[in-house]
Amino acid sequence: MTEWRDRLSAQERERLADQPHPDWTAPMLATLTDARFCDPDWLFERKLDGERALCFRDGDRIRLLTRNRKDIVETYPEIIDALAGQACRDFVIDGEIVAFRNGRTSFSRLQQRMGISDPQEARDSGVAVYFYLFDILHLDGYSLDDLALRTRKSLLRQVLRFEDPLRYTPHRNGDGEAFFDEACSRGWEGLIAKNAARGYRHSRSRDWLKFKCDRRQELVIGGFTAPKGTRKGFGALLVGYYEGDSLRYAGKVGTGFNEAFLTDFRRQLDGQVRKTAPFDDPVDEADATFVTPDIVGEFGFTEWTQDGKLRHPRFLGLRRDKEVGDVVRETPEGS
Repeated sequence: MTEWRDRLSAQERERLADQPHPDWTAPMLATLTDARFCDPDWLFERKLDGERALCFRDGDRIRLLTRNRKDIVETYPEIIDALAGQACRDFVIDGEIVAFRNGRTSFSRLQQRMGISDPQEARDSGVAVYFYLFDILHLDGYSLDDLALRTRKSLLRQVLRFEDPLRYTPHRNGDGEAFFDEACSRGWEGLIAKNAARGYRHSRSRDWLKFKCDRRQELVIGGFTAPKGTRKGFGALLVGYYEGDSLRYAGKVGTGFNEAFLTDFRRQLDGQVRKTAPFDDPVDEADATFVTPDIVGEFGFTEWTQDGKLRHPRFLGLRRDKEVGDVVRETPEGS
C-alpha cells in the first residue's frame, strides 16, 4: 500500500527515508508561550486534555504506548480494535486519547479508564474514549519526519479510516489569536500552534507552541497532611518540581479531590512513607507525612508566588505518562 507516494511531489519523495518499523520513537513536544499570534504559515489545533499516545502497527502487531513508553493496549481495547481494522498495516501515528464530560475533554473522567488493566473491565467501565490523531511519523517502510506538517496531516487522512473511536484532529489556518479567544470562551484547555512547513522533531521544539487558557503544572507528590474534621484520607498533598537534582517545594494542594480518591490514594501513599522530607526546601507543616517522590500529578493554579509556591492550586489528576525526573517548573516564554 504505497500508492500514497505517487501523490507526493518529486521534492517530497526525496525527503522520504527508508526506515524499518521502529521499536520506539520519542514524541515531539510543544513549548509553552504567552505570545499569541496570527501567521498563515502556522496551523492551530485544539489542545486536548487527555493522555498522549503513540501507536505502532507492524502487520498484526499493534502497540499503544504513552510518551514515557508505558504499554496501554489493555486499557483501551476498543481503540486497538479500530486500529486493527485499518487497511494500512505499517504505520506510526501520534495523538491524544480523551474522554468527554458535558462536551469538553475531561482528564478526571479519563482517569476512570487509566487505572484499568483488564480489557473487559475497560469495555464495561461506561467511560467512552476517543483517539484524536494529529500526526503520522512512519508509513509503509518510510520515515516521514522530514516532510512538512501539512503533508503529513494530508497523508494521515488519506491512509486511515476515521470512525469512532478514531478521530482526525482538525485545525485552523493562520488566525491563532481569534481562535485562542474562542477556545477559552468554550472552556477548552487551550491551543497548540504548529509551524506547518516544518518536519517532526523527536524532542521539545519551538515549532510547536502551547497556548493555555488557564495555568497548569505537572508536579511530584512528596507528602501529605492529616485530614481534619470529617474529611477522610488526607488533608492536602505536598508537591514539588525538579531544579537540576533538587526537588523544590511548591506548596500544598487541598482541593480537587473526591471522597473515593481521598480514601484510595491514602492507601497508596501509606505504602510509600519515609522518615525524611524529599524536598530540598523547608516544609512548614506540623502534621506532614513524607513519601517517596515517585508519583506525578497535574494541578491547576492561578499564578506562581514570588517565593516559588502555587497560588490557589487544585488537583486535576494523576499522570502516569510523565517521568518524575522530567517534572520541572514550566514558565511561559514571553512572560
